[in-house]
Amino acid sequence: MKIKQWEDKNLAQFSYAVLSDCEKKIILIDPSRNPQPYLDYAKEHDATIVGIIETHPHADFVSSHAELRQLTGATIYTHSLVGASYEHQDFDEGATIELGKIKLTSIHAPGHSPDGISILLEHDGKQKAVFTGDTLFIGDCGRPDLREGAGNLQSKREDLAKQMYHSLREKLATLKDDVLVYPAHGAGTLCGKNLSKESSSTIGQEKQTNWSLQEATEEEFVQNLLADQPFIPAYFPFNVEVNRKGAAPLQESISKITVNENPSEELLNNLESSLWIVDIRKEADFKEGHLPHSINLMIDGKFETWLGSIINPEEKFYLAGESKEQLQKAIERAAAIGYEAAVEGAFVINGGPVKEAEIDVNMFRNNLDAYTVVDVRNTSEVKEKKIFSNSISIPLAEIRERVNEIPTDKPVVIHCAGGYRSAAASSLVHSKLDGKISVFDLSEEVKKF
Repeated sequence: MKIKQWEDKNLAQFSYAVLSDCEKKIILIDPSRNPQPYLDYAKEHDATIVGIIETHPHADFVSSHAELRQLTGATIYTHSLVGASYEHQDFDEGATIELGKIKLTSIHAPGHSPDGISILLEHDGKQKAVFTGDTLFIGDCGRPDLREGAGNLQSKREDLAKQMYHSLREKLATLKDDVLVYPAHGAGTLCGKNLSKESSSTIGQEKQTNWSLQEATEEEFVQNLLADQPFIPAYFPFNVEVNRKGAAPLQESISKITVNENPSEELLNNLESSLWIVDIRKEADFKEGHLPHSINLMIDGKFETWLGSIINPEEKFYLAGESKEQLQKAIERAAAIGYEAAVEGAFVINGGPVKEAEIDVNMFRNNLDAYTVVDVRNTSEVKEKKIFSNSISIPLAEIRERVNEIPTDKPVVIHCAGGYRSAAASSLVHSKLDGKISVFDLSEEVKKF
């Protein structure tokens, strides 16, 4: 028997293969959008993918389960409460799949979602591992507030938090202490709030160190779980529905997008003015010159998260980048959250008519009251520590809709914690205010304050 773990670092997402050596059969768990790594793994081991288990309809990424079924004929297993539109087999509490000496058993573990399952793996009759989906993470548990407006079965966060309390204690903590824990996410995901950087653990280790498994009343647990959860990106409910229906094949979908390496001046001058241009180049290049109505979402960062937070699901947009290779990479990453169909066009650019002035940091430091300072970090970060006492807090995920809250009687300085989010926010605000006032990005200089 072999267990293979893959990590999508951009989305802090784990997927898995369980391989039966004796039968040369593979069961996949929570595959990401690109099916190729799983097909390659099967070929490498001269094995057949016979099943795909979805622990729940994911909110933060699009799964390739439908495409993999089309390519391999494998059966998709998921809980009946999902209300899946694709062909599948219900995998409810107690249902099993057997491959040689391996037995996989469904554990209904609602809390993150009402239809969530974990999968217990037994080998030779002994408990070996549990794939916990978004129920139990390393150091944390799944957030319960993503299914109030999405999915076949919608639930209030308070109700799911109570279910999480019981799922953790009655379904998972009762497994043997040496059972390996393989979660669907690691540190950096927005599906939890305080995950460890580790990629696996054991039930015993989590019982000792994970706050969500410590002794607490249901009321105390619910209060702690609901406090300070991160924001919910706009694309999350959209992804739940895409995953319930099954996504289009990846290559077929992205092949519809043509990357224009030498766009004419006429083309660039006649772009649809109401559509945002998502410019993925480095901040310095962007500020030296870009096209009107552009947002600087650099490819080297949490590109998917911020694309899906600022651009609404199914809202058309353009992609601009420094090379064909960079743009193709961005298209694939947009596809990871199901946004490839919204790309109206992609083109290589080098400069543009719109420029952004660089801030004079010394002047700013010595005249703080002469500027309107906007803090675009998340609410929890601001709550922990405010960098400038006179700043206005508008998280990046909300700034597109809240630009009118920014006073325009003084130059505007925008900051985050390290520069990525402020680059995006300052470009957006600069475009929205359209020259009414100077907009500066404090960028990495914020670290000196």
